[in-house]
Amino acid sequence: MAGNLESRSETLRNLTRVSLTRLDKVLYPAAGITKQDVLLYYIRAAPFLLPFLHNRPVTMHRFPDGVGGEGFFEKDAPAGTPDYVDIFTHWSETAERDVHFVLCNNLDTLIWIANLASLEIHTTLSTATSYSSPDLLLFDIDPEPPLSFDDVIDVARVVKEHLEARGIRPFVKTSGKKGVHIVVPLAAGYTFSEVRDFAHGIGKDIARDTRHVVSEFPRSRDAGTVFIDYLQN
Repeated sequence: MAGNLESRSETLRNLTRVSLTRLDKVLYPAAGITKQDVLLYYIRAAPFLLPFLHNRPVTMHRFPDGVGGEGFFEKDAPAGTPDYVDIFTHWSETAERDVHFVLCNNLDTLIWIANLASLEIHTTLSTATSYSSPDLLLFDIDPEPPLSFDDVIDVARVVKEHLEARGIRPFVKTSGKKGVHIVVPLAAGYTFSEVRDFAHGIGKDIARDTRHVVSEFPRSRDAGTVFIDYLQN
């Protein structure tokens, strides 16, 4: 068994320019999943991940001690970021400094991100070439107990109906936690405030007609509700 693990590790190291570390570190204790397992998963998923990640500034959610430890978010490229990682620098008015975002534009960068134990990769809704203009609209739909994922599905279908009634084709994906994301590709030229206001309007329309749906952040944690979150826009 140990020989097989060593062989897989050597094969993995030969696939990439990344200096791999602590491949035997357990990142998901309940399932016994190691960093090497995560790396191999990222590589298998790369044909689907890389086109979506390409040229989008990312924020890494890193768990160096595994999911049982305290993770942290990292927007800035860390010290020692290798040359094959593309960087997008943008002035942040909130932070009053330049932020040096990672762009995951190649397989080595994806493997490097996984090697940093980034178990979540959060992308912007715009690309680096048009950072202030989104090309995606997002609804994040989450339930509060005792409502469940089945209730999220019901609300997501209502959002879909409202969008399709306006001639808009939406797409759905799981959020990775307890809800779903509904995503709409956008033509060029919109501002984030325009997109946010549009998404908020959809949520308010549905909340008026559906008692357990809420569209305002102060009520997002109310028990027995489903929140149509527009704020990520």
